[in-house]
Amino acid sequence: MRQASFPASPARDRSHSHRPGKPRGHRLGGMAESWQEELRSRGYRVTPQRQLVLEAVTALEHGTPEEICAEVQRTAGGVNISTIYRTLELLEELGLVKHAHLRHGPPTYHLAAEAEHVHLMCRGCGQVNDVKPDVADGLVAMLDREYGFATDVHHLTVYGLCGNCRGARPG
Repeated sequence: MRQASFPASPARDRSHSHRPGKPRGHRLGGMAESWQEELRSRGYRVTPQRQLVLEAVTALEHGTPEEICAEVQRTAGGVNISTIYRTLELLEELGLVKHAHLRHGPPTYHLAAEAEHVHLMCRGCGQVNDVKPDVADGLVAMLDREYGFATDVHHLTVYGLCGNCRGARPG
């Protein structure tokens, strides 16, 4: 299990915690060339704004459009929220980012390559734990067996209380 508050930590490292407002370093690495190739192959230009948005999504790990905009504006102050929304829409259409609904309000975005997880959202402190999708295998099997329902748990958010908040509650 990996622990994080908005934004959550990357899928490949499930053992650390991350607090809101403290973005991690950018990890585009080998993905940098592939996303640029994907844009070009579909007739889109590789622009500095698109790269900055993708880097912000990478750094924030689960960022709202507003959080992504703030991160981008640290480098490019002239980029506005409408550019962020248009870019996120394009990156999602290309399969480079995915969104999740972790709270009421705007969705959060994360890299599609790191989207293989279920979100555990603490209602007490806002912490988000990302766990492997196989934790829901029993639920998935039961829904299939009893209802014939094919479940996509990669978009699943389970709400409750984390261990710290449960321990802090009386009785």
